[in-house]
Amino acid sequence: MELNNLKDAFDRVAKKQKLSCSKVQEVMDQIVQEIEKAIEMVQSTTLDHKSILAELKKKLHEIAPLAQLEGTQKELNIALSKYPKALEKTLNPDISKAYRNIEFDSHTVNQIIASHFYRQGMFDVGDCFITEAGEAEAAAAMRSLFQEMYQILEAMKSRNLESALKWAAANSDKLKENGSDLLLGLHQLQFVKILQKGSREEALKYARTNFVPFAGNHMAEIQKLMGCLLYSDRLSESPYAHLLSPTNWDIVAEELTRQFCNLLGQSYQSPLSVTIAAGVQGLPPLLKFMTVMAGKKQEWQSMKQLPVPVELDKEFQFHSIFVCPVSKEQSTEDNPPMLMSCGHVLCKQSINKMSKNGSKTFKCPYCPSDVDAPRCRQLNF
Repeated sequence: MELNNLKDAFDRVAKKQKLSCSKVQEVMDQIVQEIEKAIEMVQSTTLDHKSILAELKKKLHEIAPLAQLEGTQKELNIALSKYPKALEKTLNPDISKAYRNIEFDSHTVNQIIASHFYRQGMFDVGDCFITEAGEAEAAAAMRSLFQEMYQILEAMKSRNLESALKWAAANSDKLKENGSDLLLGLHQLQFVKILQKGSREEALKYARTNFVPFAGNHMAEIQKLMGCLLYSDRLSESPYAHLLSPTNWDIVAEELTRQFCNLLGQSYQSPLSVTIAAGVQGLPPLLKFMTVMAGKKQEWQSMKQLPVPVELDKEFQFHSIFVCPVSKEQSTEDNPPMLMSCGHVLCKQSINKMSKNGSKTFKCPYCPSDVDAPRCRQLNF
């Protein structure tokens, strides 16, 4: 991927810069050392100062700082001169040829942008944006909900679980439906927090009050927590020291964010962040393709799909893609995947072609079954 090449070029520049800085420091240390020796000799001897300075001059000449630095500096300059070219090659400033003039819902886009700001806790920026975009009324409810989430997460950073426990308890039924153990995770953190203070009785009381509903499915976890009671005064040196790791708080905070967004009907990751990240990956090959198309004086605005693949990482692949094994073409809305009676799948156009538009049965290309086109059913991934 071109971005990896760009990163490699940046890493080369950074490496050369470190080597150059290291060499400069090494040479400077040599010079300082010789000067300090000369000063010490001047202060501690009655020898002629001129002879000492002459010896210092000789030593500095032998060190030859400029000659030592010239090589590493030259390598750094070469790497620096190549990097802007790599930037220009990879990050084409003119992306206008890679997008179509299509209509989109500006209201939805504004909501996505405002939502991103609110997710990050940038409420002032979000408020400014929706005011200028004229979306104040529509974004008011979204702001208050994300503000609640942000306040809970900020409290958790201060090791305060009160608001998180209150929210999880109020939404416990929905969390169960989602298969989330968030409430148990919060109670575990609170239990360990109480135990860290050295209050074994209070921790045991908390466990009896809050862990009973989870005993049926999480007895092993609860038993481990009960084992902690034996080490209340030295938990960090016990077999349960891992329960004190800050990572446990991060995991629960991430799960809370995921479930909070889920109950809001929002994705866990910011749609704006995902879109930009996917665009960064997909744009370079798309720009290359557009350049080729422009050179051949071909128009791509009317194409329903690109004739070349634009590879994206798995985290950006949200929908299954079906390629017909007969036509080797990707399915579309007009040419959807169809499930045949034998269980194999072909695209609709391939089935129509093989069945003469449904006028006769045909044999499945993968098994000897006879297929009746009208009995084929469209698949929805």
